[in-house]
Amino acid sequence: MSAHGHVDLGHTVAGWTGTTLALLGFAGAGAAVCAAWPPGILMGLAVVVLAGVVTWLLHLAGWGKPSGPRPESEWDWRTRDTAAHAGHADCLGCRAGGPRRAVAAARPRPVAPLPAAGEGA
Repeated sequence: MSAHGHVDLGHTVAGWTGTTLALLGFAGAGAAVCAAWPPGILMGLAVVVLAGVVTWLLHLAGWGKPSGPRPESEWDWRTRDTAAHAGHADCLGCRAGGPRRAVAAARPRPVAPLPAAGEGA
């Protein structure tokens, strides 16, 4: 059990990839600032923008997950979200993916039940 209770915090391929790329971009831009190299700053910031685009595309491809509770069987970060092609409810990234996803995302999704606060220690 984690400090956050018995929940999945959304560790996904999309999340890990985007975070890693953003960290590399910020580190590169920071090193370029220290070296006073303006093209390096722009390249680092371009990698940060790329991180956002890559994360979004991976999410749309099913390697991201909707926010909120999920069944324990879907907690592994390598589990692909098979419902992603239809879009996630209340997901800005899915709505930005086009009209087909925006209509599909309007449908409510089932919510996995969580144990009460005092259960399952």
